[in-house]
Amino acid sequence: MSIPLVLASGSPRRADVLRQLGLEPTIRTSEVDEAYLPGETPPQHVERLAREKAAAVAERVPEALVVGGDTVVVDGGRVLGKPASPAEARAMLRSLSGGAHDVLTGLALAGPHGMVSTCVRSTVRFRPLDEETVHAYVATGEPFDKAGAYGIQGLGAALVEAIDGDYYCVVGFPVAGFLSLLERAGWRYDFQGLTRLRG
Repeated sequence: MSIPLVLASGSPRRADVLRQLGLEPTIRTSEVDEAYLPGETPPQHVERLAREKAAAVAERVPEALVVGGDTVVVDGGRVLGKPASPAEARAMLRSLSGGAHDVLTGLALAGPHGMVSTCVRSTVRFRPLDEETVHAYVATGEPFDKAGAYGIQGLGAALVEAIDGDYYCVVGFPVAGFLSLLERAGWRYDFQGLTRLRG
């Protein structure tokens, strides 16, 4: 038995990871307010948003498995979103230069089973960046749709010295976390698609 898979995200990176696994998700975006709630921590925030995105889309396709996700970069307790300008992107990269920061990705899976979710954390260390490198990277345009102003799966790989944790968490779709959610929901990834677990 198979089931339709829907990605509640417009992120091409999340879709690319699913396609890398041989899965072909339908893309359905949701309009969810991404503002922080009072007292909400970054891990709580990304998991809540992932759940809200998955739930909003699952209402329209109740027969499918719907996966939602959200990713933030946390540098010394400060949350870095997507830069709004070249100057802001350069400031973020200077802040990350030569140090370690956390990337948090929330994932949620909604479907006939209900809802399951998780938050995955990885730590990324940047190599020291000089001003020429910062300006050259921002000039590529890559930082502007990415939390923390870099994309590890693209040109931003040249900024990274080391990762402690799941590389795919940094991309925005932790594969191991996704597979764990599938099993919790009663499904299994078998390299050819998704099959229902017996039980």
